[in-house]
Amino acid sequence: MPKSTPPREDDEIRRKGSRTGASIFGLIVLGMVVTGLGGYGITEFGTQVDTAIKVGDTQVSASDYGRALQNQINQFSRQFGQQFTFQQAQLFGLDQQVLQSLISNAALLNEARRIGISASDLSVAKVVATTENFQGLDGKFDKAVYERLLEQNGLKPGDYEGDIRDDLSRQVLQAAVASGVTAPEALTRALYSWANEARGFTLLQLSKASLPEALPEATPEELQAWYKDHIADFTRPEGKRVAYAILKPSDLVKDQKVDEADVKAAYDAASDSYNIPEKRLVERLVYPSDEEAKAARAKLDGGASFEDLVKDRGLDLATIDLGDVTRIDLGQAADAVFAQAEPGVVGPVPTDLGPALFRVNAIIDAQVTPYDEAAPKIRETLALKEAGKAVTERNDAVDDLLAGGSTIEDIAKDQGMSAGTIDYAPGADDNDPLSADPAFAKAIGSMEPGDFAQSFGTSDGSLMVVQVTEALPAAPIPFEKAEAKVRAAYEADALSKALTALADAHLASGARLETLGITDRVTSTLRSAAPDGIPSEAVAQAFKMEPGAVAKIDENGTVALIRLDAVTPADLTTDQAKAGLKALGAQIGTSIANDAYDVTAKALADEAGMTIDQAVIAAVQSRM
Repeated sequence: MPKSTPPREDDEIRRKGSRTGASIFGLIVLGMVVTGLGGYGITEFGTQVDTAIKVGDTQVSASDYGRALQNQINQFSRQFGQQFTFQQAQLFGLDQQVLQSLISNAALLNEARRIGISASDLSVAKVVATTENFQGLDGKFDKAVYERLLEQNGLKPGDYEGDIRDDLSRQVLQAAVASGVTAPEALTRALYSWANEARGFTLLQLSKASLPEALPEATPEELQAWYKDHIADFTRPEGKRVAYAILKPSDLVKDQKVDEADVKAAYDAASDSYNIPEKRLVERLVYPSDEEAKAARAKLDGGASFEDLVKDRGLDLATIDLGDVTRIDLGQAADAVFAQAEPGVVGPVPTDLGPALFRVNAIIDAQVTPYDEAAPKIRETLALKEAGKAVTERNDAVDDLLAGGSTIEDIAKDQGMSAGTIDYAPGADDNDPLSADPAFAKAIGSMEPGDFAQSFGTSDGSLMVVQVTEALPAAPIPFEKAEAKVRAAYEADALSKALTALADAHLASGARLETLGITDRVTSTLRSAAPDGIPSEAVAQAFKMEPGAVAKIDENGTVALIRLDAVTPADLTTDQAKAGLKALGAQIGTSIANDAYDVTAKALADEAGMTIDQAVIAAVQSRM
């Protein structure tokens, strides 16, 4: 968010030094710690050295651009549960989103300054006093905490408070642009009605079993012709020939000495896994009194089912299900329940909750694995773990050999590694399994013939050294190797054509779908949801048809006939509909307000004049 360049003489809090257009107010409020900003063209937080964006007299520094971009990438990463690099974020257009947002904010702040909009000292003080990060242990504003936190981030109170004033001033203008914006009622009702209209239909899905006779086997000549006509589908993409050496933990297992005491300790630590007590799969039905429990037992003995008793108590089986339990889990009821030699009902039995009937559904015997039986596997696991450490310890030696100019073959001999050559092409389905590790693709991705070899660790703990020896052009896969895929593609195409012809014949016959095969009947569905077992293409087609019409579906591998049976308009009179209309209206209003804001910001930026220093932008991005 933009910060002003010229100091304001009428401000109670004076701002010193040159300040930029992107406010760090929001970052401090969120408690973000800013570090390592020297690489963005600044030597002190809040001190402008390079200007990335300028709108009128309002500037956005390189540091503010870098901070905003990194913040957006972090938010995006949290949303998807993995850390994205700048290059990955760039594919989603995040860099352009940040740039446009900063331009818009700078444009509005520049206009706010031009027309004299300025937040009062009281408003600024209120923001500072209510910021949680600036409060002491008593929950009240603490000036010492405030000044210390600003100092830690290279800020002066006057500069920071000036940023808040700018932020509030821009918000005043932004609110003025969006105020009074409401969604047209007719538009809201039309969109809600469109989204909540329901349709019912009958669907006849065609498959290989629908054909009156089996398709003929493809001849060798037909497969060869298909292969030639679709050679692009059977062409290996451009790739690289890679020389490699690899050392896996399993290669060093035999050299590891595992102490017997360690094996015993591991066995004892996992005792619960090797000594599983007997269990019972049970349900517990508790009663308020012994009399009621005994009466229920008598009713059960008289022929009532256990389910009847559960229903009488106003419960269901899911509520009373205890799952698999041990003696400890059952407490005082354990002896009675575990004495049951076969599935059945036990009780009434006293419990902490009151007298209860227990239904034993399954008896699970104890599972005991003696030490002598478990030891070999434990020993192997420990040896593999030690072997993994041994592989890791080779990293420095391998790197030293690489630095000394050793070839992959020499390194393999020196370190006892396996060596070889594989052809690798991104996306190819016949790549060697060794290339499946993400670290391999990352190392090879930017490597070209003649580049130095690289070493890296893989996800399974192996140590690998790779070097690209040759660039491989795209080339057809020999027919002999591709024949199975050629046959599958040919047969899929033949089946699709046969089903399409069958659908056309059925459609021309005018026969009712129910007489042509097994149909699916969908009584009611919205356009946004496909019922289980119903392809989304069928739902989409249903909302394009008139009642009683029959149509063919032939897309995305689905061949079917569909008849529209019913159209149910949305009922706008229910409480649910009224709430939905209100929410949709608010959503549309927000969208219109955002559009108005974007248009206004663009017009203001054009009027004030805008410059973007691409060199500064590129410098920031190169350091992300």
